[in-house]
Amino acid sequence: MRSSFRSRLRIGAIAVAAALAGGAALGADKVKVGFVSTLSGPSSALGIDIRDGFLLAVKLNGGKLGGLPAEVLVSDDQFKPDVAKQLFEKNVKRDKVDFMTGVVFSNIMLAALPEALDNNTIYISPNAAPSSIAGKDCNPLFYAVSWPNDAYHEAAGQYANTRNLKTVYLLAPNYQAGKDSLAGFKRMFKGQVIGENYTKLGQLDYAAELAEIRAAKPQALYIFLPGGMGINFIKQFVGAGLGKDIQLVLPGFSADQDIINPVGAAMAGLFNTAHWSPDFPNPANQKFMAEFQKEYKRVPSVFASQGYDAALLINAAVRDVKGKLEDREALRKALKAAKFDSVRGPFKFNTNQYPIQNYYVRTVGSDGKGGLINKSIGEPILKDHGDAYVGECKMKP
Repeated sequence: MRSSFRSRLRIGAIAVAAALAGGAALGADKVKVGFVSTLSGPSSALGIDIRDGFLLAVKLNGGKLGGLPAEVLVSDDQFKPDVAKQLFEKNVKRDKVDFMTGVVFSNIMLAALPEALDNNTIYISPNAAPSSIAGKDCNPLFYAVSWPNDAYHEAAGQYANTRNLKTVYLLAPNYQAGKDSLAGFKRMFKGQVIGENYTKLGQLDYAAELAEIRAAKPQALYIFLPGGMGINFIKQFVGAGLGKDIQLVLPGFSADQDIINPVGAAMAGLFNTAHWSPDFPNPANQKFMAEFQKEYKRVPSVFASQGYDAALLINAAVRDVKGKLEDREALRKALKAAKFDSVRGPFKFNTNQYPIQNYYVRTVGSDGKGGLINKSIGEPILKDHGDAYVGECKMKP
């Protein structure tokens, strides 16, 4: 199955090269975006935040992207790869969209992505960014506006080193992003991993895993469990009393607002790593925070910030090609230049079209209004950080 995906990527890349050579000069009358994400079920908060961030950016631009009226076709993949694949096919072949975006989970994106690439449609990833596409399977139509799958976890491994943690137990779901996550942590961590467990994707009961963790007696526990998985695990971890003896270390998306709100007070004081924080003082982020809370009456998560930035990237590229979406080579170059003010601060693409950016330590503390929110701590734990796979990408700059 993996080799089939790679072959489709190569076929897509060849077709892209041919299409790029024949770009037209006429401007488009509107921008069409196919937005497919997980909008129902236990993990829907992630997709909803990406959607809301993306649509907010479009609204603040007067309903336009790059000066052209924007039509965003929103669909729910229902957390099912086959559904996502069908939706991608519909958006690309029937709706003739200019861009695809929106997917939360790597396994869903890997199933659906060839439908875009094989048909010369650009995919802007607001979240999933598997290691394979960062390296040997890189593609000129794939842009990750979020982070490489490993990066948050590499930052967490480095943070564990600064806390002088010696023994760690690792837990993640058994799919590509879960495997990338623990590989990233281990790449940086200098201590001993005394246990490693891959759970079922979407699992909500962790009694067996908690028993194994208790028996292993690690100094710290590192988990990657986004959405409903993280909510249930942290509640059960605290309820089992393990937090008294084991330090819980988290990536940002396992300690974000979608986790903080349902878990509550148990999140206070936990540390996590992320490329963005609600308290970043740059003007783009201050505007985003104010407008998101005004529009949706809640604090945005890192997922919302990524959806917002994905729209800003498209906006900048369409603007810079003056609406000539048919000129694919110019459009690709405009996307790669990334001339927009990201809510995270400094941002640029590496040669594999994955970000080079800073990663920070955050802690969950009081928002001054009776709630909890993430706050960044000091200088970046990783500065101008790329990914471990870019050397395997043979795509030309």
